Amino acid sequence: MTRPTARVLALLELLQAGGTQTVGELAGRLGVDERTVRRYVTHLTDLDIPVRSVRGRYGGYQLAPGYRMPPLMLTDDEAVAVLLGLLTSRSTTATFAADSATAKLRRVLPARLTARLDALINTVEFTADARPDVAVESSVLLLVAEATREHRPVAIDYTDRSGRPSERTVHPYGLVEHSGRWYLTGKDSSSDELRQFRLDRITAVTTRPGTFTPPAGFEPAAHLLSALATAPYRHDVSVRVQGTLTEIRPLLPAAIATVQEIDSPPSDTDPWVRVRIRAEQLDWIPPLLAGLNHPFVIEHPDILNDAVRTLARRLTAAADGRHRTHR
Repeated sequence: MTRPTARVLALLELLQAGGTQTVGELAGRLGVDERTVRRYVTHLTDLDIPVRSVRGRYGGYQLAPGYRMPPLMLTDDEAVAVLLGLLTSRSTTATFAADSATAKLRRVLPARLTARLDALINTVEFTADARPDVAVESSVLLLVAEATREHRPVAIDYTDRSGRPSERTVHPYGLVEHSGRWYLTGKDSSSDELRQFRLDRITAVTTRPGTFTPPAGFEPAAHLLSALATAPYRHDVSVRVQGTLTEIRPLLPAAIATVQEIDSPPSDTDPWVRVRIRAEQLDWIPPLLAGLNHPFVIEHPDILNDAVRTLARRLTAAADGRHRTHR
């Protein structure tokens, strides 16, 4: 886009803010002289954009009341950024407004981009409130979304969490946004196993010929949460908790813990469950267990017992400190 054309569009954007703006104000905002501003206004009126000239001490230019902005001129990255914000807000009380804005966005975008964004709308799922975003290339996200909708395999260049690069072909079953990260769930053709791939670790993606049939009733979000909870980590934690499955399951995020019913000890008639957690660090687990407000027994690792004792001493010291302060 040439600089004069860009400035004409910038002038239109300034006028769309509403009100009357003087020639001097517009010239300062655009970095041009007042004569050039008048020439830009002529360009806009030649395009049938109703720019009005307002005379008087506070005169200048304004758009005619009721003028509706022309079709949005967004790049692919800009359109994806806007759409992702709208999709994320569906989980809030603004669901109706988000859906309405999404429909308006689709109507004013080019057909080529609208078709690709439709693929994203129809394939993505969300699991929880997002943490700070992890950057994903828009081109990767859109291509994977299209392939997921059309049931077409994709070839990807992927780098795992250990930094090892690989090339593989995947049958994409679903896209999931979870805690600020995007995941592709599908069958890895090299191992013929169901896998999860973080989209920010995909450096290239190409749609391959042919189609496939995904498993009937497959739920990408549920599978991802289960896979994250059972993924290999440094520590494999097992804890028996006194309570029913119905009581304990809602207290633990599905992405970090699995909960299963077990037989109660012979001397105890109350029900127990076993909680399994995989973690790189143990420091956050003692507060989690304390927050359950149910009796528990640590099965392994033994080092977790030390971490629980450390937390207990800190809490006791804090309580004693408050007692001395208010005595």
